[in-house]
Amino acid sequence: MANAVRRIGVFTSGGDAPGMNAAIRSVVRTSLHMGIECIGIRRGYNGLVNGDFIPLDFESVSGLSRRGGTMLYSARSEDFRGEAGQEKAVATCKLLGLEGVVGIGGDGTFRGLLELSRRGVAVVGLPGTIDNDIACSTYTIGFDTACNTALDSIDKLRDTMQSHERCSVVEVMGRHAGHLALYVGVACGATCVLVPERPVDFEADVVEPIRRARLGGRTHFMVIVAEGVGSAYDVAKKITEATSLDTRVTVLGHVQRGGAPTARDRVAATYMGYEAVRLLAEGKSNRVVCVQGDTYVDYDITEALKMKKGLDEQTYTVMRALTGVEQR
Repeated sequence: MANAVRRIGVFTSGGDAPGMNAAIRSVVRTSLHMGIECIGIRRGYNGLVNGDFIPLDFESVSGLSRRGGTMLYSARSEDFRGEAGQEKAVATCKLLGLEGVVGIGGDGTFRGLLELSRRGVAVVGLPGTIDNDIACSTYTIGFDTACNTALDSIDKLRDTMQSHERCSVVEVMGRHAGHLALYVGVACGATCVLVPERPVDFEADVVEPIRRARLGGRTHFMVIVAEGVGSAYDVAKKITEATSLDTRVTVLGHVQRGGAPTARDRVAATYMGYEAVRLLAEGKSNRVVCVQGDTYVDYDITEALKMKKGLDEQTYTVMRALTGVEQR
């Protein structure tokens, strides 16, 4: 059966995430395998508006899976927020003969794809964000690598905290979601974890777990804070005031976005890229490729954007049990 598209574009948008390059590689090579030409759009929607593109072939994406960041770059586009910019993006698609577009990013990327779809461009989105906060997918490209990057830094911090008998407050990314903080906190055996989805009772959630750990013989403490909770420096100040501990703050920041992607991110990105091209080849549009358990599925973008994602309750329960926080 003939493909529904002959030439497609691929771009990355929003914050970069390890594994985006693997997704690009998968989109390009799957396209070529199916007899579809693939064009790279550089700098996200800004590139669509301004016609910033590069033809991609088999060799141009060789070895790309192991590289962090995104070879197509990423940028915010104020122009695309307006109707005139969106029309210019559609005009670029028409000029280049793009019959379909794959966008890799978060909710903002999907909202942009929805606007293109409403204007007649076939689109498929892939969830790429280290925050793992895309509601329609249990897993997003970049999450595993970011967790491992944070964990590596925290393990190193623990060595010096133990040597000096200090309390370390580590701020990880997660402005609106605490998935990264929670997962990392469980993995590193944190004394306590603070996430934006849950109100914080400072005495019960922070001070008491530290006291319990000290009564149990521990002389160093690790507190993980998602950036959406508030300033890690304020948390550290309160800990010092309540316990007299020598408390130090480490903000991991953008280091969490970098580095070579883990095997999980490379494989997930590769599967998602394949599914995106398959959907376009079959004439489908306005879809988001997602992971549900061990299965790759797709949702209508409008439906996907309406979904809400909370914390993994089982992981949250385990974290509280292991840090000695009482049930409430």
